[in-house]
This record gives sequence, C-alpha cells and structure tokens, in this order.
Amino acid sequence: MSVQDTIRETVTSNPVVLFMKGSPQFPQCGFSATAAQILKLSGVAEYASVNVLADDEIRQGIKEYANWPTIPQLYVKGEFVGGCDIMKEMFQSGELQQLLTEAGVVSA
Repeated sequence: MSVQDTIRETVTSNPVVLFMKGSPQFPQCGFSATAAQILKLSGVAEYASVNVLADDEIRQGIKEYANWPTIPQLYVKGEFVGGCDIMKEMFQSGELQQLLTEAGVVSA
C-alpha cells in the first residue's frame, strides 16, 4: 500500500481527521495546538489525529495528497477543509461549526 493509499484510507474511514505535528493532547507546534483547540471549541469530542512527525513518508505525502504545503490539515468526511488559518476564519464566521453539524460530527 502506498503512502497516498494510506492517507486516502485514513481520511475516508474517519469522519474527522487532523494531520498535525504531535497529538491533540501534546501538540508540537502552535498551529497544530490552535487547530486542535478549534475542533474542541466546535464541539468535536472525538476525531482521528495523525502525528506527521512520527512518519516522514506521511509528513511529505499529506502535502502532496491535498496539494497543500503546510501542516496541520483538516479533513471532514474525506474532504480537505484547510489548514490552521482557514480553520480559524471558518470558526470565527460559524462556517466550520455548520460544516461539522451538516457532516453529522457535532449536534446542532
């Protein structure tokens, strides 16, 4: 199985996936910490997180998968949502909460 297959499998088999540096409990960069906090504030109790620092192939592969150069990256229902800045903007506008509610990840 290629790295791209592994990533595809991860994002399609979990409703919410955050590719980040570190873990939600112990983020290893400010952007990853912010992304995890935004999900928490949005009411997402459980989600899959992938520590890109633990696997160089995944770390490089995820950038190619979404054609997005930075980490963290958020996926909801298999779709790439964005990185930290996009998550922040969407959270502030209420768009992220709406997306998560429509995806059935959080209740309204």
